[in-house]
Parts: sequence; structure tokens; C-alpha cells
Amino acid sequence: MEGKRVRATLHPGQRGTKRLVKKYGVRLLCVRYRYDEEKARRLTTVELVEDSGPWTSPVSNQPVWVQIHGWEKEQRQQVKSAGGFWDPALKLWRLPRNQVNKLGLRDRIVSDREISSENP
Repeated sequence: MEGKRVRATLHPGQRGTKRLVKKYGVRLLCVRYRYDEEKARRLTTVELVEDSGPWTSPVSNQPVWVQIHGWEKEQRQQVKSAGGFWDPALKLWRLPRNQVNKLGLRDRIVSDREISSENP
């Protein structure tokens, strides 16, 4: 869809969605009108719910393990300032998930499963 500008996003029930609400029912989340400047065409796209099920959010203050390398002094200092502590046996930092998210370190989280497989 690159190069196709969205000019309008409409929600079910708004003018311009009635036919699609009739077609898709409660599965319809929104309708987008995109315009392809090069080909001078309007595209109508829909966003649908394919599946839904129960989901629970991880507890935001639940402590998680984070990997920070020794040479990453700035990140290490940020983790310390956010209340993190170093575990020398695991060579990992431990701090609350919400702090990890604030620091933008979500991709550095090490799961308990990874830890237990490396330390039998």
C-alpha cells in the first residue's frame, strides 16, 4: 500500500460504511479510502476482526530480566537509575516491566524459560 495516501478512515455506522457494515457486520473495524496518485484510482480497504479470544496483559510492575552488555554504560546507568539490580550469577539486570518499557528496552527482555535452559 506504499504510495497510496489515506484520505479518510471511517468507523462502522458512519456515512460511507453502510454497505460494508451490511456485508461484514460486527467484524468490521474500519473502512479506509486510499488514493493512488500515480494511477488516479481510489481504493476502499476494510479492517476486519478475524479472531478474538481471552488475553491478559503482563503485570506492569512484574520484575523481568534484561540483558545489558558491559560496554553499554549509558543503558546500564539508566537501568540502575530506574531501580534495576545486577545479578552477577546470571549476568542480567532485574527491574519492573513498566520501567523496561519506559527505557525502550523491551527487546532486551530475557524470558525465564531462556534463563532456565542456559542454567540447568
